[in-house]
Amino acid sequence: MYKSFFKRFIDIVLSFLGILVLCLPILIIVIAIKVDSKGPVFFKQKRVGIHKTHFNILKFRTMRIDTPHDMPTHMLSNPDMWITKVGKFLRKTSLDELPQLFNIFVGHMSVIGPRPALWNQYDLIAERDKYGANDVKPGLTGWAQINGRDELEIEVKAKLDGEYVEKMGFGFDCKCFFGTIKSVLKSDGVVEGGTGEMKKKEEEAEKEKVEEKEDTK
Repeated sequence: MYKSFFKRFIDIVLSFLGILVLCLPILIIVIAIKVDSKGPVFFKQKRVGIHKTHFNILKFRTMRIDTPHDMPTHMLSNPDMWITKVGKFLRKTSLDELPQLFNIFVGHMSVIGPRPALWNQYDLIAERDKYGANDVKPGLTGWAQINGRDELEIEVKAKLDGEYVEKMGFGFDCKCFFGTIKSVLKSDGVVEGGTGEMKKKEEEAEKEKVEEKEDTK
């Protein structure tokens, strides 16, 4: 009953209330983006929805208009050079995701669920297939996002998405919702460039230790 009815009902209510309550902050962000850089306020991008259908996700634009299209941020050689001043703040606070309240209201997304993959992130889509994570609506936030966000490797992220599918229910959705608020306030796991950074940092630290040992010989 929850998955087939109440989850969608909650999505409609929360997204509608969110749009009403956040009208003023949204207006302020719109003005800040227009003042900060040339280009549109909103950014549309093709993403993977339920059953691998495609839809256009909405975000506040955080990057320059000449940024390469349909490329995950972590695949850019120097992500920071493409991100605007306002964009850095929006990404750090996750405020760039606010327009997705409209995606939720019309039914493309849910409040809680696996984050929608880019249409050409074939590796992530394939990994999610193993766990049935492509057969639920993507979410504004999810179980993977409160367990690492940008730091997670694709395999780990897909496995956590699968764990969400298994445990999906009102109680678990509440856990993800309040866990997200905590993560956003602490900026946990926010890494520009976004995939597998946790492992990369560990490898770099280990390499530095080895080099230090060799230098002391």
